[in-house]
Amino acid sequence: MTDHAAQAPGSDHGHRSSGTSSGSGTADAPGDRRLTTRETAELLGVKPETVYAYVSRGQLSSRRVPGGRGSTFDAAEVEALIRRTGRREPAPADGDLVFRTGITLIEPDRYYFRGVDATGLARRYGYEEVAEWLWTGELRPGIRFAAPEAALAAARRAVDALPPHSGSTDRLRVAVIAAAAADPLRFDLSPQAVLSSARSLIPTLVGALPLAGSGSRRAAEAAPATAVTGGGDGAPGADGTRPLARQLWPRLTAQPADEASLAVLDTALTLLIDHDLAASTLAARVAASAHAHPYAVVSAGLGVLEGPLHGAASGLAHQMLTDVVARGSAAPVVADHLRAGRRVPGLGHRLYTGEDPRARTLFALLEEVPRAAGVLAAARDVVSTAARHTPLHANVDLALAVLTVAGGMPAEAGETVFAVSRTAGWIAHALEEYAERPLRMRPIGQYRGPLPPQPLPEPVRSHGPV
Repeated sequence: MTDHAAQAPGSDHGHRSSGTSSGSGTADAPGDRRLTTRETAELLGVKPETVYAYVSRGQLSSRRVPGGRGSTFDAAEVEALIRRTGRREPAPADGDLVFRTGITLIEPDRYYFRGVDATGLARRYGYEEVAEWLWTGELRPGIRFAAPEAALAAARRAVDALPPHSGSTDRLRVAVIAAAAADPLRFDLSPQAVLSSARSLIPTLVGALPLAGSGSRRAAEAAPATAVTGGGDGAPGADGTRPLARQLWPRLTAQPADEASLAVLDTALTLLIDHDLAASTLAARVAASAHAHPYAVVSAGLGVLEGPLHGAASGLAHQMLTDVVARGSAAPVVADHLRAGRRVPGLGHRLYTGEDPRARTLFALLEEVPRAAGVLAAARDVVSTAARHTPLHANVDLALAVLTVAGGMPAEAGETVFAVSRTAGWIAHALEEYAERPLRMRPIGQYRGPLPPQPLPEPVRSHGPV
């Protein structure tokens, strides 16, 4: 689930408030501040040519600069036009989509949540605490999310109706839809209502997943909890009294949960909450821009996450590490990938010049997990072997794969961890997007089809049953 997202700057992209003076703006008299064409275009979020279109339509008036070639515009008129039309996002020079966001800032060697080092947060606080802080800006130590009984029951019924071969992402997508149907207030997009939905949805998703190693949910929940986890972690309820990582663990593996492994899982959940505008997050923001309710926003994110270039990346790293452990060396496995023209999974990230800070943090914690020692050595063998061919560093997919292989989890477990974790990030972006002008993301297609007018198509003649 490597996040190949374009980095969005944490600044306001050079926007100025028209109520403050500017070094390049001109003032003819006190209270009569004039703006240059460039400043006016920046404030309106349009190209300079569009500013003059506003003039031709009588929506703005201009005044020639004495002795110059440019024009100036009355700041009060520009402010009035912004109030009438809504402030638009500027089109960046390089043509990429850029959004103002206060959630995540990515630098070449680290990343930040709300300006605070994300790895430092993950080491000190749990997933629910960081999610709540990302949503509200308030740190609430010890907070736990709880699933409403009705939503959890509906989600479990829907998940249990799926074919046995269904994957975890299939189950999560169905669980989101069922939870949405159980929430008649889902269309309330006020911040408090969205937060309430988010706090209940995340544990509902976890609680809807079947326990690992069980033939059926009914049989698993009738069995003693210690038979599943060795410590009561497999209790089916999502009552909000246990950290989310402890609730999720028995859905990922039948192996007993030790504290060191749970710490790795909780930290992984926290580190993966957000990573700027990855593909799934962009989809979530598009849905929120259309004022889709938060469940639909999460559904949009899950739909993109399932792509093999995004959410499934850790599964490829899992399979590779399993192969390395079985063959006793990374050399033949890496050689097989290179011979087939495939990238070596779990290596490289275009947003970081060195090792992915998420991977670095998880590797340090995995050192404390005795059963992970062999897999961790295999991962380091992969990095050092591949370095002979290309200097790529480990990314978070490789670190997640160490956790999933060492924990006896299936290859898709990393994708499950990512999806559950990133739900909180999608909600954070939805909260930002709900406060923006709706439907602002409307690209224009470049038509490449046949030029009109074209004749009506002829019907295809049937030659029997198809």
